[in-house]
Amino acid sequence: MTRPLRTTTHPESPNPFDIGQYIDGIAGFLGGTANVIMQLSTPPIGYGVTESTVDSGKVMLHPVKRLRTTLTYLSVAILGSDEERAAYRAAVDVSHRPVHSDESSPVHYNAFDPALQLWVAACLYWGAKDLYERLHGPMDEATADAFYRHGARLGTTLQMPEEMWPADRRAFAEYWAENMAKTTIGPTVRDYLDDLIDLRMLPRPAQLVFGRPHRFFVTGLLPQHLRDQMDLTWTERDDRALDRILRVLGTAETRLPRPVRLFPFNAYLLDMRVRRLLGLRLV
Repeated sequence: MTRPLRTTTHPESPNPFDIGQYIDGIAGFLGGTANVIMQLSTPPIGYGVTESTVDSGKVMLHPVKRLRTTLTYLSVAILGSDEERAAYRAAVDVSHRPVHSDESSPVHYNAFDPALQLWVAACLYWGAKDLYERLHGPMDEATADAFYRHGARLGTTLQMPEEMWPADRRAFAEYWAENMAKTTIGPTVRDYLDDLIDLRMLPRPAQLVFGRPHRFFVTGLLPQHLRDQMDLTWTERDDRALDRILRVLGTAETRLPRPVRLFPFNAYLLDMRVRRLLGLRLV
């Protein structure tokens, strides 16, 4: 049996904020690659991933394991207890320890850099809110504020100090605009990301079936600046089609039972709890 979802409290309301109401399992699949592109668009992270010597964490070599690790991290960060987040942080630290630049790297990077972790958390939060609102419509102000505060956990589950998270949504918007304008994707990172978009880590039949729709969703969920960096084409007609698809999916999803809507995040959280209970590796 899973533990109750952790909640936070609205300062504006005596009712607890239930983050589980605003988590869509389908968003993890639709928006995953677009979010990876956002994260890797800052060169230290882009080169940190493409130069990594940790083969066990490479999506091109171990796509299923990489998916489990990433979605488990998100599940624990968003839904887990403080104790579970600390345990998963320790496990991720082991994998991150070798990830740092050397004398041959074109840029300096270190996986423990809290400023880089802030950028990753910002991308995850921005992507989650953007997809939720595309699926279900805008959040009201109080909900948006509570959702934003909860988003800090996406960074504090690693080494990012809570005080680094921008103070409020206005401060975040300034941080986002300033840092998005600085993003740049060079040829090495672009080639790596193109392989992700075309699902080249999967068997050829899966690439042929899912590659084209995957590219459509990835392109549509990127900010225009990053579409330009990736040389991706997007039209107003594409945008209208994506909007219709997401609204239909969102409407259908609201009719599903909560455990189904939370899948696979609830499943990966349960998997982590079982692994921890049995003393198995978490990452």
